[in-house]
Amino acid sequence: MEDIIAGIGPRLRHFRRQRNRTLDELSTATGISISTLSRLESGQRKATLELLLPLSRAHRIPLDELVGTSPLQPVTRSDRTVVPLTRQPGRLQSLKMIFDATRCEPAPRTHPGHEWLYVLSGKGWLVLGEDDVVLKAGEVAEFDTRIPHWFGSTGDGPVEILSLFGKQGERIRVRAQPR
Repeated sequence: MEDIIAGIGPRLRHFRRQRNRTLDELSTATGISISTLSRLESGQRKATLELLLPLSRAHRIPLDELVGTSPLQPVTRSDRTVVPLTRQPGRLQSLKMIFDATRCEPAPRTHPGHEWLYVLSGKGWLVLGEDDVVLKAGEVAEFDTRIPHWFGSTGDGPVEILSLFGKQGERIRVRAQPR
């Protein structure tokens, strides 16, 4: 516990510098005085929930990450394992998903957002609206998640994918393309 508390100040400084923010800018964003922010970062002041919550919001980082207690943990459901690859809430989320061979009964659903799937291994079955597509390792699909969709194994074995998902409909932007 002492290690966690001692690490808060350096983590606060790291996140502020990573975002190229000054103490003055962070003070304006949080309502916390510059001197208090400075003392928090240097370890001269103990962090309290009243101070950490506005800092968490200002940095757009979950509180447990700001404090340093949140390792990324895989979540296993009956037919799949989901490994979060990003910690930041909001905007784009990155996930690695492994679907068992038993996940081969389509149940399309919709929700706001935009998704990009890359098949790492195996063969996956994508149902997208009226279309059925089998994706093999190295293939990509990108779609608006307001279209009824479902993804799983073809039944020939497990399928492993990389998923980038934007809840607000953010799309992947390719900036570098081969000539």
